[in-house]
Amino acid sequence: MVKVYEINGVTPVVHPSAFVHPSAVLIGDVIVGPRCYIGPLASMRGDFGRLILEEGANLQDTCVMHGFPGEDTVVEVDGHIGHGAVLHGCRIRRNAMVGMNAVVMDKAVVGEESIVAAMSFVKAGMVIAPRSMVMGAPARVMRELTDKEIAWKSFGTSQYHALAVRSFESMHAVEALTEVEANRPRIDLGPEMHAPKK
Repeated sequence: MVKVYEINGVTPVVHPSAFVHPSAVLIGDVIVGPRCYIGPLASMRGDFGRLILEEGANLQDTCVMHGFPGEDTVVEVDGHIGHGAVLHGCRIRRNAMVGMNAVVMDKAVVGEESIVAAMSFVKAGMVIAPRSMVMGAPARVMRELTDKEIAWKSFGTSQYHALAVRSFESMHAVEALTEVEANRPRIDLGPEMHAPKK
């Protein structure tokens, strides 16, 4: 059962098509749109500002979303937030990606179809142009992304759309096996799992 908490009379809203892992925590002014994926141990603490995941966005394992009172923290359509990232009072534009363990601070805006590299620190108030590759601590815009890189990012996000569906259909709590079975199956997602569709 997902850990969902009302605070000050405000209850999280989760679209029925969004998958939220049972260990995730949603508090207060949280809005999760259609086809979103929220991974294990993610925290959306809407106890000060509003937190919004728009359609098709994903918030992966151990990510944190939080913000100041009266401010919105928003991940727009098909935003992709990698494992362990922290978003605080910022806006991630359409089809942008924030890499693993990156931090994006208050009033920063990550432009559409941009990528913030893993472990980067995006300072408060930084505005990143669309299609930018951003990296470093503090983060700097390094160059414009290629069409191929944006296609790679978009394909990865589509895999999270599919993961939300697979999780609804086949994920359930079980007791662990005590030894590896003969002919142990692998999870087969097809030969193009890590490459953009042509």
